[in-house]
Amino acid sequence: MSTDQTRCPWCGSDPLYVAYHDEEWGRPERDPRALWEMLILEGFQAGLSWYTILKKRENFRAAFQGFQPETIAGWGGAEVERLLQDPGIVRHRGKIEGTIRAARAYLEIEAAEGFSPWIWSFTGGVPLRGDLRSMAEAQTATPESTALSKALKKKGFGFCGPSISYAFMQAAGMVNDHLVSCPQHAECAALAHG
Repeated sequence: MSTDQTRCPWCGSDPLYVAYHDEEWGRPERDPRALWEMLILEGFQAGLSWYTILKKRENFRAAFQGFQPETIAGWGGAEVERLLQDPGIVRHRGKIEGTIRAARAYLEIEAAEGFSPWIWSFTGGVPLRGDLRSMAEAQTATPESTALSKALKKKGFGFCGPSISYAFMQAAGMVNDHLVSCPQHAECAALAHG
């Protein structure tokens, strides 16, 4: 390994963002509930920075009772109103109501074929490799993320356009978009086969 390897520049030097980059982003995630949480948080990020969501992630987890779809699927107007009053999260009625619909959709997919296998089917069950040499090569959407977006919407998910779906795929390790010069690129590539 070269001694001049550096992190992907998007994470900057903030300790929270660096830890997210080094310990989470791009690592293949197979746990269905964790994947669902990641997808929901990416949807809340729409129109905002990911850093905003990252700083509020623990508040989201508390407000949404650990992102348990079985719990959230039964929510209604009272829970929506409670969440709209919570300053620790992004208070957006459409995204909150969309999370409830997404919990119901998750449960249907999980019962029918398993949420994780279904999500991963959009990359053939294995992580794709971006092999990016610079951030200029980074994409914001791909045919795979467009297909995932369309399928999610058909199932009842919202706030999951092709770009949000691609950001989710990157975060969940469905694609390894760490720069090849980043130490995490090799680590994530190794995890893809582990």
